[in-house]
Amino acid sequence: MTIKVALAGAGAFGIKHLDGIQNIDGVEVVSLVSRDLEKTQAVADKYGIGHVTTDLADSLAMKEVDAVILCTPTQMHAGQSLACLKAGKHVQVEIPLADSLKGAEEVVALQKQTGLVAMCGHTRRFNPSHQYVNNKIKAGEFNIQQMDVQTYFFRRTNTNALGQARSWTDHLLWHHAAHTVDLFAYQAGSPIVQANAIQGPVHPTLGIAMDMSIQLKAANGAICTLSLSFNNDGPLGTYFRYIGDTATYLARYDDLFTGKEEQIDVSKVAVSMNGIELQDREFFAAIKEGREPNSSVAQVFNCYQVLHNLEQQLNANP
Repeated sequence: MTIKVALAGAGAFGIKHLDGIQNIDGVEVVSLVSRDLEKTQAVADKYGIGHVTTDLADSLAMKEVDAVILCTPTQMHAGQSLACLKAGKHVQVEIPLADSLKGAEEVVALQKQTGLVAMCGHTRRFNPSHQYVNNKIKAGEFNIQQMDVQTYFFRRTNTNALGQARSWTDHLLWHHAAHTVDLFAYQAGSPIVQANAIQGPVHPTLGIAMDMSIQLKAANGAICTLSLSFNNDGPLGTYFRYIGDTATYLARYDDLFTGKEEQIDVSKVAVSMNGIELQDREFFAAIKEGREPNSSVAQVFNCYQVLHNLEQQLNANP
């Protein structure tokens, strides 16, 4: 069985998925969707994709398409996920699942109704560095006492990871905080029961807060402190410090270190060192095996409840 895929969004993240899929047997990307037809055609030519369109509905109308991967702007995620499920297609949507609690609720409800595989790209669950820590937790060798996380970018203009102009505005809470809120609950193995947030000034043209601080507490007592900024003039990305009962780990992208900066070999944790590829492998395996994937929309829903509650706090105390 070859799973035939439509991919929507040929930007920086769409390319990461196309690169990852090239390493996965039994999967073929047959349709590529993006806003700019000329640029999309160039990407399709590079990856040998036969069908190109600017309208997702064209891809959903293709009978041979089994599954869709959405790498589109945040504001489109919930609506496009619903469209995929209504068309009878399995769907993997990049983080975040939605930019509102209502949107997330609708996707989770429709997935349950259809029984199709619907998964959200919470990539941290799949990165080998975080999988290594998760394996230690599952083996009973490590328990989180505290996570300290920094998510820093220099994004005072609306550009993407490749430095290209964006057609949409990114968001610290609904996009970047979603990674850590979900990862903390997942690694703690315990739901979040307390969450607080404060934010800095709203940018006059982008219309979003450029700095934010979030505190989380899980039911088992573990805590998390998350600092986010679009103002940081330095290394870009997210850096995690796991402080536990038996060790301290520092995770930077796909690298992992002890608290004393000794590098840990995570090359044998999974079949690849690429978190996006591992995420895609899980999506396609769940389709073939008829099972719920890790990072299913149902599993990550609690994250969006927490984000909603934090947004309510921030709106009440701007």
